Amino acid sequence: MIKKSKKIIFAGLVSTLTAAYLFGSFAQAQETKESTAKEKLEAYIKFTQILNVIEKEYVDEVNTSTLVDKALKGLMTNLDAHSNYMDRKSYKELTVQTKGEFGGLGISVGMKDGALTVIAPLEGTPAMKAGVKAGDIILKIDDKATIGMNIDEAVKLMRGKPGTDILLTIVRKKEPKPLRIKITRDIIKIDSVYDKTIQDADGILYLHITSFDQKVVESVKKAIAEHNNTRGIIMDLRNNPGGLLDQATGLVDMFVEEGVIVSQKGKSRFENVEYKATPKGTDTHTPIIVLVNGGSASASEIVAGALQDFKRAVVVGEKTFGKGSVQVVMPIGKDEALKLTVARYYLPSGRTIQAKGVTPDIIVHLGKIDYTDDPVLLKEKDLKKHLENELEKIDTEAPKTEKANNNEKSNAAEENKTLITEKMLYDDAQLKSAVDILKALIITQKGTK
Repeated sequence: MIKKSKKIIFAGLVSTLTAAYLFGSFAQAQETKESTAKEKLEAYIKFTQILNVIEKEYVDEVNTSTLVDKALKGLMTNLDAHSNYMDRKSYKELTVQTKGEFGGLGISVGMKDGALTVIAPLEGTPAMKAGVKAGDIILKIDDKATIGMNIDEAVKLMRGKPGTDILLTIVRKKEPKPLRIKITRDIIKIDSVYDKTIQDADGILYLHITSFDQKVVESVKKAIAEHNNTRGIIMDLRNNPGGLLDQATGLVDMFVEEGVIVSQKGKSRFENVEYKATPKGTDTHTPIIVLVNGGSASASEIVAGALQDFKRAVVVGEKTFGKGSVQVVMPIGKDEALKLTVARYYLPSGRTIQAKGVTPDIIVHLGKIDYTDDPVLLKEKDLKKHLENELEKIDTEAPKTEKANNNEKSNAAEENKTLITEKMLYDDAQLKSAVDILKALIITQKGTK
C-alpha cells in the first residue's frame, strides 16, 4: 500500500454519518449511474430510520457511536478488499506499523477470491522459517476463522508481543488436508536488498529485493558500484509484497531514460498522476533478468511490468499476484481514519495490474533440476593411472576430524552469504533458468558490439 495523508476533518455524529452516505453513493455509482439528489436523500433517510429502529427495538442496549462504527466498517469492506475504516485502536496500530519495527510474523497478506491469502513471507522472518509459503490460504488464526474477516483485522490478530506463539491453519495447493503451523512472533526488521555473485558466472550480479522500503534505490546503486565488472543483472522480486512507490519508480529509472514508468488514474483528478523516467545516470545497456512469482505484488509488479514494457528486461518465473490499486489513509479527526482505494496503476503500455498481474516472458515453475555428476566418466588419458591413483587416495587420506568438518561448514556458510553456488542453482529452477538466459544475452550483446 502506498500511503499519503489527506486531512478530512468531520465534526460530530452528523458529519460522520454524512461521510458514510457519501462513500456509499460512491460505491453505488460504480455499479450503476451516479445517484440523483432525490436518491441520495432517500438513502440518508433509510439509514437513519434503520438506526432508530435498532436503538429502540434491539434486545440489548446499544451505543449509537458503536453502531455507526460497525456500519462504516461494513461499508468500507464492501467497497473492495483493501478499503477499511480504522477506529482509534486500529489507527494507532497503523502508526506503529509505519515505524517499521513491530512484533509480528513477517507475512504480507491480501484477499484473493474472497480468501485471506499469503502474498509472501518476508525473507528471514519467523513466517519464512516456519515454512509459510506464498499462495497459502489462511483458514484460522489461532481459534478464529478468517471467513468474513478483512485484512486489517487479520493483521491485528497476527501482530503481538515478541516471543508469543500463534497457530495458523492454512490450506496449501496439492496438500491433502489443512496444515497447522506454529509461529513465534518476533521484532520484524527487514533488510530490503541482498547482493550476491554467481559461481562460475563472472560479471553476473544477483540482487534479491525483498521489499520496497526507503533505501532500495540507494542500496541497489551501492551494490552495482561495488561490482564494477557487472555484465548482467538478475533482479529477484519473488515474494516481494511491494512498498514505496517512489522506490519502485526510482529503480526502473536507473535503467530507462525516458517515458512514463507508471501512471495512476482515479475518480478525482488529483489522483491522476504520471511518473516519468529521466536520462540522468541511466544504464541502458546492461542485460537484466527479473524473477517474479505469485508472491510478487504491487510495487514489485510495477518494476517488472515497466521493465518488460520498455523491453529493458526479460521477466522470468510465474504470474504475479495482481495488486494494482492505490490506497490512501485519510485522517478523520485525531484518532480515526479511512483507508480508501482511490486509483489504479497502469503500466507504460496502458495495461492494468489490478486482478491481472504481470505474465512473465518465459514461464518457469518453482522446482529442482536433476543433476548427476558421473564420477566414472573418464577420458582416455586418465585410464592408465586411474585405479592406481584411487588406491593411493585410500591409503594416504587421513580421516577428517569433527572439528575440521565444522570449520568447513562454517566457511561454506560464510561464503554462501555472498555467493550462489552451483548446487543452489540446481535447487532453484527459476534462478538457474535466469542465469542461463542472462549468459545468452551477454554473449549476444558482445557479438553485436
